[in-house]
Amino acid sequence: MFESLSGSTLSLVVRLLVALGIGGLVGMEREQSESAGTFAGSRTFPLFGLYGAVVQAFFPDLLPVALAVLAVPLTVAYVAKIATVGDVGLTTVMAALVTTLLGALTMHSEQGLLVAVVVGGVMTVLLSAKDPIHAVADRIDERERRAVAKLILVTLVVLPVLPNRELAVIGGLNPQFVWLMVVFVSGLGFVAYLLTLAIGTERGIILTGVLGGFVSSTATTVSMAERTAENPSLYRVAGVAAVIAATVMFPRALVEVAVVNPALLPHAAVPMLVMTVVAAVATVALYWYSDESEAIDTEMTNPFRLRSALFFGALFAAVLLVSEYANAWFGSRGIYVTAFLSGLADVDAMTLSLSKLAAEGSVSPDVATTGIVIAAIANTLVKAGLTWVLGTRRLGRRVTAVLGVAALAGLVVVMV
Repeated sequence: MFESLSGSTLSLVVRLLVALGIGGLVGMEREQSESAGTFAGSRTFPLFGLYGAVVQAFFPDLLPVALAVLAVPLTVAYVAKIATVGDVGLTTVMAALVTTLLGALTMHSEQGLLVAVVVGGVMTVLLSAKDPIHAVADRIDERERRAVAKLILVTLVVLPVLPNRELAVIGGLNPQFVWLMVVFVSGLGFVAYLLTLAIGTERGIILTGVLGGFVSSTATTVSMAERTAENPSLYRVAGVAAVIAATVMFPRALVEVAVVNPALLPHAAVPMLVMTVVAAVATVALYWYSDESEAIDTEMTNPFRLRSALFFGALFAAVLLVSEYANAWFGSRGIYVTAFLSGLADVDAMTLSLSKLAAEGSVSPDVATTGIVIAAIANTLVKAGLTWVLGTRRLGRRVTAVLGVAALAGLVVVMV
């Protein structure tokens, strides 16, 4: 039977099945919700997906009309739901419209098909995570909401008007690129912060370390050190959390490299992954001798704040300028010195700066990789030092031993 089907016909059938599957996935989730099942469920949502797919496949110019026509029964059903259930939520109505559009996307193009599958999966997860999302929203106080709103507002207002070109008056920096990197780094930490609120740092030392490392590995290290100063018996579990947070810094840097300069990723991945693996193996040994049942928590603050963003923007701009001049005047040695000094305060700024310089051809991939590793090593040494200054000797010895071996491994890789 299938042998008689042409390639285009078979492709059409597959795309229809994908649209049907997306609708079915969303429909099954909606069937389980408190009130959505009375509105539309596991049978209706697949029809939404097929409706959009068929219209896009055979009548693409009529898609806006088809959506307007669909809005009529959706409005009637929505009014009936309010009258019978008393629920005024628009979630299911919007899910129906999005499912219809995703069905149309499956027929639009190969890229549209991929987007439809990804968005359909994300939407299903978003719909099923109602309680955790509401719990996170409830845990964010008014002051934090205002801080996030200010940064988002400034970004939406400022970013479009910032020049997207290098300006000589500020040393040849691209203002829009600088602010994009600020938003990227702040957003990365904010996503981890939201996960922290949703999961809770009391769920275990591994999650505490991983999430803390993405929010702020330095802040997590300081928090763990202070916990041992208050209660020295916690040095085992605090050491594990501190080391994990510091280790997360390495793959986090690779994420930043991949965003700014994907071509540099194969070069930077080797030493950073070696450092990650070495630290992870040593952490397993620490974890084996720690007591997971010991309660430990860490205070994590919202990294998505206007003041923090402005500070990082200034730091990033300064590091980028200094790196360019250091490379012009002193060559690779100037880059390495700058990387070490910058790494004492922040790894992100140096990672982004060297990734950009390598993308422009100002420095070679090897020099950029070595500079990133040096910055990571410098920051790792700072974290080890913080455990000695703010924590106990037992904590300092454990953290220094693991991070020292990881730093040495990274240094050996870039020197070979």
